[in-house]
Amino acid sequence: MNKKVVVGMSGGVDSSVTALLLKQQGYDVIGVFMKNWEEKDDNGVCTSENDYLDAQKVAESIGIPCYSVNFVKEYWDRVFQYFLDEYKKGRTPNPDVMCNKEIKFKAFLDYAMSLGADYVATGHYAKVIHSDKGAILLRGIDDNKDQSYFLSELSKEQLEKVLFPLGDYIKPEIREIAKKYNLATANKKDSTGICFIGERDFNKFLSQYLPSKAGNIVDNKGKILGRHSGLMYYTIGQRKGIGIGNSKEGNGQPYFVADKNLKTNELIVSQGDTSILYSKGLITNEFNIINTELVSFPLRCTVKFRYRQKDVSATMYKLDDGRIKVLFDEKQRAVTLGQVVVGYLGNICIGGGAIDEIIK
Repeated sequence: MNKKVVVGMSGGVDSSVTALLLKQQGYDVIGVFMKNWEEKDDNGVCTSENDYLDAQKVAESIGIPCYSVNFVKEYWDRVFQYFLDEYKKGRTPNPDVMCNKEIKFKAFLDYAMSLGADYVATGHYAKVIHSDKGAILLRGIDDNKDQSYFLSELSKEQLEKVLFPLGDYIKPEIREIAKKYNLATANKKDSTGICFIGERDFNKFLSQYLPSKAGNIVDNKGKILGRHSGLMYYTIGQRKGIGIGNSKEGNGQPYFVADKNLKTNELIVSQGDTSILYSKGLITNEFNIINTELVSFPLRCTVKFRYRQKDVSATMYKLDDGRIKVLFDEKQRAVTLGQVVVGYLGNICIGGGAIDEIIK
């Protein structure tokens, strides 16, 4: 009997081709569209309805059933609330990592298993090896699209039940396959940004859910330079849009965000010298190690602390209390609390965790 795979179909080209490839490989494929967010865009259109229609069109053309499942409550409780809580603490969260951990590969995986599935599959650009040491997560071969960063908080047990058919393809090849088989999503634009915000104004969106609290913008000597509209709207290292006009004062060089003081609600800026932005390391309180059989400490590896970043060489140490300390070979700019640090051994993703402390 053919193995049963439930494919998370988003109405985009990647998940469409995922379903097609698995069908061609002989799996018994069921498409399921996840509804995680209920809101109309600025034109009054509910984009998820259109996406579901696209998923249905694709499913019909490749000859598989397609259902819809509603995870709006789970998404709000487990992802969106976390997103808001982190911003309240002055941190910068990564909701896509949390969505994979809590929704796509937990709530959705549980749902798929209740349908009698052997595996779930998604259109992520990553690879998973089902080895005798358990599941191993690898980068996808498309350097530009690799999404192992966003999958770094999955457990070995979750990955045991996952297939990523796109890991051996580059994006243009996926578009070509979709065109060859006349899939309705072949020319559909990729979605960008955080899924529930899309291409809307981020600050405007955030202000709907979190009350903004204005405060002083100060330099590192405490001199007041202006007012900010809420600490949550600023990121460490930011130069543009700080709102203190030109930089004719002081040394005439541009100002940038150097720090946030939550106790005094002050935005701390600096001028010219960016050395204050550089850190020699970080600490993560809960670092998820995907496959413990591949890791021993101290560990020489490479890390990323932002998705679109080149790997940097580092050493990881396990502290007595179980936390992980990461020391970079060379100091790194704008390491940000709440973002996710992800470790690699070559192309193997060893895991990841939110950044809780920065070592200056």
